[in-house]
Amino acid sequence: MQALPKSRLLRFVEQAFHLARRAVARYSSKFSKQRSTLHQHIVLLCLKVRKDTTYRTLLDELIEMPRIRKAINLTELPAPSTLCKVFDRLDMAIWRVLLNLSVTLLPTNGVVGIDASGFDRSHASKHYTKRTKLTIQQLKVTLLVDTRANALLDLHVTTIRKHDSQIAPSLIKRNTGKVAILLGDKGYDDQKIRALAREDGIRPLIKHREFSSLHKAWNARLDADLYGQRSQNETVNSRLKRKYGAFIRSRRWWKQFHEVVVGCHTHNIEKAL
Repeated sequence: MQALPKSRLLRFVEQAFHLARRAVARYSSKFSKQRSTLHQHIVLLCLKVRKDTTYRTLLDELIEMPRIRKAINLTELPAPSTLCKVFDRLDMAIWRVLLNLSVTLLPTNGVVGIDASGFDRSHASKHYTKRTKLTIQQLKVTLLVDTRANALLDLHVTTIRKHDSQIAPSLIKRNTGKVAILLGDKGYDDQKIRALAREDGIRPLIKHREFSSLHKAWNARLDADLYGQRSQNETVNSRLKRKYGAFIRSRRWWKQFHEVVVGCHTHNIEKAL
């Protein structure tokens, strides 16, 4: 009987497992019961986000997935509470390392767009919130997207009304070697951002807010083909919400941040397949 080919899900799990083994130690503590490894837990957390499901549903489906369990050497399924506790303990620094590793799987060209999007922090009914006049806050997520392969290089997450021009500098400083050309809309029109980018050898291609005819002339001289690649940010924002959900399931703000980063890491692995 001919062996079945590897499914996309199986290849995703294998790649996520490989990156996890490069990023973290086998066990989180020397006092671990060693029933399952941290590498396996990270893969399961990524799989939960990829399938946009709950811990219990994911573990229930894994019972019928022997090839997936074999790929990560999982002989015993952890309890849902175990995965939840692991997610609590993993620092943002670890998820950023995993995100950086996933970027290396994709071909990049240094033409990077920056843009922000909102993610709902609740499953509350829109009809209910309108009737009761409730305000559901959103996470503001700013993404750095390489336009060649739609690779997510970095992100910034905040729960407050922070202006785009205040967020961009930290992203530029963290990704100096990865960005050659920075594409941005008028929300990033700030001379400090342009000066910072040029100091780091980055060419800023950012539209000016049109307060005078001179600003209109500068905008007209922008390279339309190159600047048009900024639309890839909208594509990635849409993909994240369609595939992994526009709602953040976690309740605590720091877990919400982690959940978004896991989604970006998962996106990069998916694009690399």
